[in-house]
Amino acid sequence: MATDYQAPVADYAFLYAEAFGTDIVARATGGELSASDAVDVIAGAGEFAASVLAPLEQIGDREGARLEGGQVHLPEGFAAAYRAFVEAGWVSAEAPVSAGGDGLPGSIRAGLGEIWNASNAAFALCWLLTAGQIHALDAAASDELRETYLAKLVSGEWTGTMNLTEPGAGTDLGAIRTIATPRGDGSWSIAGQKIFITWGDHDVADNIVHLVLARTPDAPAGAKGLSLFVAPKFLVNADGSLGDRNGVETVALEHKLGIHGSPTCVLSYEDATGYLVGEVGGGLAGMFVMMNSARIGMGFQATGIADRALQQAEAYAAGRMQGRVLERGADAPIAEHPDVRRLLLSMRSDVFAMRALGVYVGDLFDRAEGAEDAATLALAEFFVPILKGWATEDAVALTSDGIQVHGGMGFIEETGAAQHYRDARIMPIYEGTTAIQSNDLIGRKVIRDGGATAERLFALIDETIAALRSAGEGGTGEVARRAADRLERAVASARRATADIVGFGASPRDAHAVSVPYLMLLGVLAGGWMHGLAVVAVGAHGPSEGGEAQDADAARLTLADFYGAHHLPRVHALAETVASGETV
Repeated sequence: MATDYQAPVADYAFLYAEAFGTDIVARATGGELSASDAVDVIAGAGEFAASVLAPLEQIGDREGARLEGGQVHLPEGFAAAYRAFVEAGWVSAEAPVSAGGDGLPGSIRAGLGEIWNASNAAFALCWLLTAGQIHALDAAASDELRETYLAKLVSGEWTGTMNLTEPGAGTDLGAIRTIATPRGDGSWSIAGQKIFITWGDHDVADNIVHLVLARTPDAPAGAKGLSLFVAPKFLVNADGSLGDRNGVETVALEHKLGIHGSPTCVLSYEDATGYLVGEVGGGLAGMFVMMNSARIGMGFQATGIADRALQQAEAYAAGRMQGRVLERGADAPIAEHPDVRRLLLSMRSDVFAMRALGVYVGDLFDRAEGAEDAATLALAEFFVPILKGWATEDAVALTSDGIQVHGGMGFIEETGAAQHYRDARIMPIYEGTTAIQSNDLIGRKVIRDGGATAERLFALIDETIAALRSAGEGGTGEVARRAADRLERAVASARRATADIVGFGASPRDAHAVSVPYLMLLGVLAGGWMHGLAVVAVGAHGPSEGGEAQDADAARLTLADFYGAHHLPRVHALAETVASGETV
């Protein structure tokens, strides 16, 4: 009973061409691509996702991955879908040019990330991890490793994983015990156990490349003693062909709340052959490249699952007849009930905010890389924990709201609404919990620079407030003025909260006790800013002359007004919480 998936092409057309005041795709690519080209890419991805990936979503949930004879088998259709994904060029399209890919800009990758995850989050995790490994190897691998492994990952022939967690070492990576011992021939012998390895084994590609954090024999204790290694499932011969099975065994599959189609493996390394990536002792720096990529990808995943839940809730509410609707005819569906309408508007306005912020962050990284702009890069990195933490936390709430719209039927598995909630629940946990994100935010990105980067963000929002105040008359002007007033008050609360966090510098427990509320405050504020930019863009192109364009403008104004009234006030409450520090 799951609703057919439709990619939000119109939203991305607006974001690429108008929302940020220019054609951001043309700016990022030096004119090689335009917003129109990007929309074609998004539309093509949407068609592929709707026809190939989305039909497998519930199949993957029902069948799940299974371990038989030491080999993981994925649900029916996954292998064929992966081959189609590779043959359509989606893997190489997103990989950076420096790694041999097509290098689509970050703003387009944001849209693709949403689409893959909205249509089938369990399937999309394979590419998310592979993409992260591509970035890590591109940054640190030797020429030999690049030729042997990176090229196969970029082509999609092989997939990649991230091996960090162990039974006694989760968040505390310094507790990792896996050992890598040099053999004297350039290879290393790896021994240990890794758990929670996403797509750690499967049958959809010929080989799996594990990126493994391990400790060398004479390494110092803690995180500084970690090094990074490539360890393939199958060893690679000198001519590039696959050789013997490496000493990596899948000993168990985790039984999970959700994302059943994504195999989460326990891997045992016994004299497994690995190859050093980068320098001895430089493992954490190398792995952080992959982790950063994955954390941004989590923001896109959150947006995708939230939008899929929204689409299903809207379709159900539009067709469900239940109870007499206040001040409506007898044939009005539940979508017209005031509270159901509130829930749907709440979901829709939040999804747009998440979508827009994902595009903005992708574009920030594009601009920082192209111009080697330290300030822009600092702002881009500032947003990584916010996008990951806020979007994933809100996605759990949004998928829960999707169930609420369905009423009792939402609690019944056959509707598919519950799957979105179950799949979303892991997102605030993996790739670093929300607390890990918030600790990074306050420790490395707020307290360390005295709030300077945060203030740079607030100054940008101030510019949008000024633009809103100069909006024209009529409906757009009224919404713009309300948005300006609300954003101005929210920024003032955010500035006070930031001053409190910086002031807690000498009292770390106070700062860390309220770091998650502070992260959520900035996420909600950033969402309000995205809506403010949308209102400015609608005002800039003037009144639309009827039809779909006029309806789209009206919808954007409605969502911005709703977000400002229903979501943005959370900033003030969260600021009160931040000010309290560790109160118990």
